[in-house]
Amino acid sequence: MKILNLILMLTGLASLSVNAQTKLEQDRKAIKSLAGFYKVNFNYAEITAPDTAYKFSKPYRSHGNEWAEIIVDEPKRIVIQHMLAIDDSTVIKHWRQDWTYEDTDLMLYTQDNAWKKANLTAADVKGKWTQKVYQVDDSPRYQGYGTWSHVGGHDAWQSETDSPLPRRESTTRNDYNVLNRGSRITLTKEGWMFEQDNKKVIRTPQGDKLLAIEKGYEEFTKIAPEKFAFAQKWWASQAKYWADVRSVWADVIAGNNNLKVQTKTNGKLLYEVLFALGDQSVKEKWTTAQNKEKVKASLQPYLVK
Repeated sequence: MKILNLILMLTGLASLSVNAQTKLEQDRKAIKSLAGFYKVNFNYAEITAPDTAYKFSKPYRSHGNEWAEIIVDEPKRIVIQHMLAIDDSTVIKHWRQDWTYEDTDLMLYTQDNAWKKANLTAADVKGKWTQKVYQVDDSPRYQGYGTWSHVGGHDAWQSETDSPLPRRESTTRNDYNVLNRGSRITLTKEGWMFEQDNKKVIRTPQGDKLLAIEKGYEEFTKIAPEKFAFAQKWWASQAKYWADVRSVWADVIAGNNNLKVQTKTNGKLLYEVLFALGDQSVKEKWTTAQNKEKVKASLQPYLVK
């Protein structure tokens, strides 16, 4: 009887291990499905506010062609770089999303373009994936963690976290300073949907005050890759440089429990400086050591001590 019980116990453990592995592979497949060639529709609108006198902002609508490329594919880490293809001669390196599995390290946004490190427990992140979103200059933007679900053939993930103002509003308004993002990613037959329930928050030493709530969705619909020929050619020449930029940022983040970034110094935006360095690196065929030296020096004026 003891031998039979032992066999049953080992069989059960083996079954649990297989199921866990299957779930992990389902998660990885879903994340990798976010890559591809897309037509993207951006739609955002404020829907409510606690102050009845509040004047709602005009709904925001835009669209573009976006290529999302997997640049790192490891068992528990998947990195996807986005590129906006404007036309046959113009491409913009866009946002980046790093997905990490059961990651206990998190950079939490506070306010005024500043972040602080947080350490989660293994129990907090068991079975969960963290989505770490970075700006066009590869500085942090926001990070949130949650569980991928695969129920009834529907693949979805969601989280809630604070972030800076969205780019569509950061240069046009200053009546709030934190966006609390409620994010849901759902795979569709045509691509994927990025839905958001966002709270626009005024954060002060006295606490948080809700200004307004908005709904948003970004609809990624697959299209033919031909529109992205120039973008692919551009990225092929720039990929090595931007890998070195990511490496420098990783060292900066690892060496600081708190991080505050100025987006503009001496009349120049950080992404403008790094983009120009990228062009120069390609033209002059810089080595990795040269790239890192130049990037590290260029970042210093933008890092608030």
